[in-house]
Amino acid sequence: MSSTWRSGASCRPPRPNTPAPGRYDGQFCVTVASDSAASCGPAEVDVLRGRELRVRISDIVYRLKLHSSQVEVVLMHGTMQIDEFVAAYDWAGTALQFNDLDKRTHYELRLTPRAPAR
Repeated sequence: MSSTWRSGASCRPPRPNTPAPGRYDGQFCVTVASDSAASCGPAEVDVLRGRELRVRISDIVYRLKLHSSQVEVVLMHGTMQIDEFVAAYDWAGTALQFNDLDKRTHYELRLTPRAPAR
């Protein structure tokens, strides 16, 4: 696992840019503890104005608010808030990476533009 996992921050300065607003297909991966395999699956991603993202996986929604060096993460199931934390983040190409250090969990969200509807 990278140094990002151990320290919670990347050696690179955070990138304040986010993708353009719109809908994206996503691949969301979660790794619990640095020695376990990532669990990945498809996600529907809405990039909103104001550097906010909504990541939907079935009936779970991650609300992400990007600041200059930290992301506020709110995890929702319907109208019920399940969890909330703040973490350092980094963009690695089109992948957003961040860690919940208290839970020893690494998150990676890879974005791809949605194909036009036919």
